[in-house]
Amino acid sequence: MQYLLLIYANEAEAAKMGDAGRKEMMSEYQTFTQSIIKSGNFKGGDALQATANATTVRVRNGKAMTTDGPFAETREQLGGYYLIEAKDLDEATAIAARVPSAKFGSIEVRPVMVYS
Repeated sequence: MQYLLLIYANEAEAAKMGDAGRKEMMSEYQTFTQSIIKSGNFKGGDALQATANATTVRVRNGKAMTTDGPFAETREQLGGYYLIEAKDLDEATAIAARVPSAKFGSIEVRPVMVYS
């Protein structure tokens, strides 16, 4: 079964990490990513640009409207994702617990609806 691991963290706090902190975090992500590639769990994944680069689309009364940013009233922002293959939710959550940002943010584990 496929699961999407949605990586949430506070962008303002992440910006305070400094160059050394970001370098260390990237190294941890490279190690984690290589481990799930090697185990066969990795299906895809990427980091996302900052929410300042986001555009939100809404359709109301048949008219599409766009606004800058996500405008979500949250403390954490979606920063990236992994698409993984796991035998069940237990395995998926065990993998999610190894995502480096889980130490200070949160990882949402969501089953993917695969249409055939």
